[in-house]
Amino acid sequence: MPTVHRFRGLRVVIYPNDHVPAHVHVIGRGCEAVFKIDGSLALPELRENYGFSAGELAVILAELGEHVGRLSAAWRAIHGDD
Repeated sequence: MPTVHRFRGLRVVIYPNDHVPAHVHVIGRGCEAVFKIDGSLALPELRENYGFSAGELAVILAELGEHVGRLSAAWRAIHGDD
């Protein structure tokens, strides 16, 4: 599972054998959240959350929003343009 970004002790990963739509997993501190990052979204969209507080999710969303273009490019590099 390639780590494509790190921040505040968290890892943003894309699983090579994962399914569409394009998304990233944010993992750390015993928690995990999944955010949709398809190209039609201005900001990532929370899909699943396992343990992060609302405040932590806001920080994560802001960070992913700053890097959504690079994250989408990483998804395409791993999975292709399909």
